[in-house]
Order: sequence, then structure tokens, then C-alpha cells
Amino acid sequence: MQKIQISVYNDSIIFAYKDTPTNKQNLFNTNIINDSELVFTPNYILENEKLVSIFINELCEEKHIYRATFFDNDLAVFMMDLLRKNPYITAICVRENATLSYELYEKIMENKNISYVEAESIQSYMVEMLDKKGIHSESRTEVFYISHFMQSNNLTSFSKIFYKMNIHIDSIFDEDDKDDFLAFCNINKYLKTIHLDIYNKQDLETIIDILIDNRIRNVNILIYANIKDAKTIEYLKKINKKSMKNKIKIELVYSKEYLNNNLFMQIMMNTLKIIGLILIIIVLGIISYITISNYKSLQEVNAIQEDIREVIKDGETKTPPMETETDRKIENNYIASILTINPDVVGWLKVNETNIDYPVVQAEDNDYYLKHNLYQEEDKNGWIFMDYRNNSYDLDANTILFGHTMYYSSVMFGTLANAYKKTWYSNPENLKITFDTIYESHTYEIFSIYKVPKTTDYLQNYFETDEDFMEFIDLIKGRSIEDFDVSIKPGDKILTLSTCSTYTERLVVHAKLIA
Repeated sequence: MQKIQISVYNDSIIFAYKDTPTNKQNLFNTNIINDSELVFTPNYILENEKLVSIFINELCEEKHIYRATFFDNDLAVFMMDLLRKNPYITAICVRENATLSYELYEKIMENKNISYVEAESIQSYMVEMLDKKGIHSESRTEVFYISHFMQSNNLTSFSKIFYKMNIHIDSIFDEDDKDDFLAFCNINKYLKTIHLDIYNKQDLETIIDILIDNRIRNVNILIYANIKDAKTIEYLKKINKKSMKNKIKIELVYSKEYLNNNLFMQIMMNTLKIIGLILIIIVLGIISYITISNYKSLQEVNAIQEDIREVIKDGETKTPPMETETDRKIENNYIASILTINPDVVGWLKVNETNIDYPVVQAEDNDYYLKHNLYQEEDKNGWIFMDYRNNSYDLDANTILFGHTMYYSSVMFGTLANAYKKTWYSNPENLKITFDTIYESHTYEIFSIYKVPKTTDYLQNYFETDEDFMEFIDLIKGRSIEDFDVSIKPGDKILTLSTCSTYTERLVVHAKLIA
């Protein structure tokens, strides 16, 4: 274990390290006069600072000692607090072949009794300040040593260090550079810019840590390096974000040659960024428009549905505009009541586990209700409508219902796509569709679900022979994504739901009338 040896030689008290194990001795049982030596652990000195300080004072008085000699800077810094109130020690000598450290310089400046300092080398600004305080300093070497950092920035006097606003670091720091930069930050009050002519990660971190520790703020660190490595740039962004909290900004400064060589690439990158930004704005605009439009559509359809419920609740009905069979009895008054809203109403469609629960209308063509709602107002949502060729009173062999696919607002046939999912059609309850007319209530069972390129072959509603009908059934059954095991024979009636899957594809559901 390393211990501190205190010994006396002529007019000096000497502090050095001693690695040789020694027997533990009680301070009061040590024979100072005969041995002229004491050995303590650093911990003992820290824990008994006052006692050791008193002993050193008495020893200096008894031996007429005025000089304290230290093995190195660090040991001197450690022991200087013990000499702070020692009136006998007026001279300090450091035997280490190194420059007087700034930390020891500060300790000496705090001691009112010191009038002489000796070291291997002492910085010129320290000599200047020691002299101003009346402390004579002496270097053992004839060649005055100064660190590269101090030399390259011409920091040869205290005033130059104190008022310096810009410094340059053009080489990797050695230990002396680090010590002197720390000393510089302890003294300087006007620093604004640090120019790093060479990038070194460890030095950058050291510089930032020292600035923060010394509470130096509002400093720009300019790094003059043509850095292209993505990891390094990301690291610099990260450390800049951290240092900005202490008002220390890091900035990369590329050379003119580098910028000229990469000008075209920068223009391309900036152009791509601008184009990307424009595309993002356009996409966000479209999404916003669609979102608002779909929300508005949903609200409008919900309002119509609410009106329908109120009309049905009131119970007022209207006679259907029939040309034949005027004596036919109305079975579903709730549908007849909607005729007060629109005389084109012919029925009501409901599909389980979807939003499809609407009255159905029929016009003189298959275009009108693509762009008009139940109120016969222009509406891009359209409405659910029956093929104009179908007989709405006596249903045909194939009754065809159309509706827009409004995915985002889920209105009209927007949720019919659920039928294409196995989780949906695996539930037997979902395979039952209800389609009521004014005169009858009907239940259909799904037997075919498929997507098909845009065609009209499944939209046939009249068949001349039973063979034609069965060929048609074989065609649409063969397209189904699943065999639903539903038998169909001549004379059966079916219901077809048709909507867009994509611009060129149709989603089709066929169901057989079972009740």
C-alpha cells in the first residue's frame, strides 16, 4: 500500500511516497528527533488533518524549517491544505520533472505565507501572476516549456488568457494540453468560439466536459472536417443536443473544396428533400380531404337514417305507385312509410355483421342512384338501388342490387368486403340475408362469393329456359371462394349484390331465396 513519508533534511520538510510496508505506529509514540521521519496513509492524514497539521507546525518551529519539498504536483496539491495555516513554510519546491500544474498554482495563490516557488517549469502567465502577488518563482530548466495548446494560441500571459475570445486546436491533445486547457477555462472570461481544425472524439468530449464543469456557456465549437460517415454525424447530432442544454453549440464546417466537389450532390439531395416534402404535404392534404369527406359522408348518411327512423316511428304510409295489381296487400308498413320520403323505395336490405341496413330504391336507369341519395339529392355516396330491369313487385329469377364501395366511411356497400373474409362467412348466421319488399319479407342464403374482373355476365336477370338458368348457376358457383353446399334447382330465385372491389374488379355475393 502506498503511504506518504514525511522527513526532515536541513531546512526542508520533505513529502514523498513510500511503498515499503511499515509497522503501524501511533503518532504520539513516533520518535521524531531520532528518526527524522514519519509515514502515514493518505486516509489517516485526511481523517486527522488537524492533528497532522499541528505536528508539522511544531516540527517546523523546532527544526527551523521554512521550505516544503514535494515529490510531484499531485502530492503537493494533497498536502497544501495542511500548510495553509503554517507560518513557517514560505517556500515550495516540486521535484517532479514537469510543469507546475494549474491546480497547485491555485493552492499556492491561496496561501498567504508563500513567497517562493521552485519547479522544473512554470508557465509564463503563472510567473506573471505569482510576481504580482509578490511570490518569486524559479524554473530549474533554462528552456522555457509551454504546451502546444498554449503556444499555438499565443497564451503567454495572464491577460492574453483572460481576454481570449477565440482559440484554435490543431492537434490531438496530450496530457499537458489538457491541463493547460483546464487552466485556460479557469481563468478566461470571454471565450466565444473554439475552432477544431482536427476532429477527435475523445478531445471533443474532454473539451465539452471542461466547459460544462467550469460553467462556461454561449460557446460555439466549429469542427473543420469533411465528415461523411453517417455514424459520426449522428453522434455529433446527439452530443450537440446534449451540450445545447448548457448553451454549447457544435457545428460542422466543410471546406470550400469539399462543398464544390459535392455541390451537385447537395443540390440533388436538397431537391429530393423539397420534392419529398411537397409529396408529404400533398399526401397529407389528400388524406385530410378524404378523412373530412368520409366523416361528412358518414354524418350525412347517419342523418338520413335518423330521418328514416322518425318517419317509420310516425307510421304514416303512402300507396305504392303501382300500375298493376293495385289490390295487393301491403305487408311491410315500415317500408311503405318511407315512400313519403322517396316514391322510388322498393324494399329494405340487411346483411349481418356489416353496416348494410338500408332501404333500397329503383330508378328508370342504373346511373341515377350512383350519384343521388335517398332524398334524390346529388351525393357521391349514391344509394343502394335495384337494377332497373328487375320487377320490384314479383321478384325475378335474379334480383340485382348495386351500391358504391365506400371503404373509409363504411356507408352503402363499404363493408360488403367483410363477406370475402373466412372469419365472416364461417359464421352460419352471416350467410343469411334479409331483403324485404313492400309486400313480402324474404330470407336468402349465400351460396357464392367472389371477385371478378369487370364484366356483366353475372348480371343476367331473365332466362329463356331452365337450362340457361342452371348454366348461369354453374358459372357463378364455379367462381366462389368457398363451396357453401347450397343446392339450386330450376324455378329458384336468387339475389345478387354487386359492388366495386377495385377500379377494374367487382365483388359479388349471390344468395338463394329460402323463405
